[in-house]
Amino acid sequence: MALNSIIVWIIVGGVAGMIAGWLIGGVSTGCIGTVIIGILGAFIGSWLLGLLNVSVGSGIVNDIITASIGATVLLLGIRVLRRI
Repeated sequence: MALNSIIVWIIVGGVAGMIAGWLIGGVSTGCIGTVIIGILGAFIGSWLLGLLNVSVGSGIVNDIITASIGATVLLLGIRVLRRI
């Protein structure tokens, strides 16, 4: 894996994590946690949108939207688990 691919993962993960944190609120993860939430959200979002057979565009915008959807689902799951 090239260094520029890793940098793109970190940037997309950070942006997606910030968007999801802004949408959900109430879950404080810090800077590194936000990036990790975004990267995990990318996996969840691509799996979920693949199951639904949905495409939201192409390129980096698609990656950010997909990761944001997945990160939002992940943060909602974390919020539900914290209440149990």
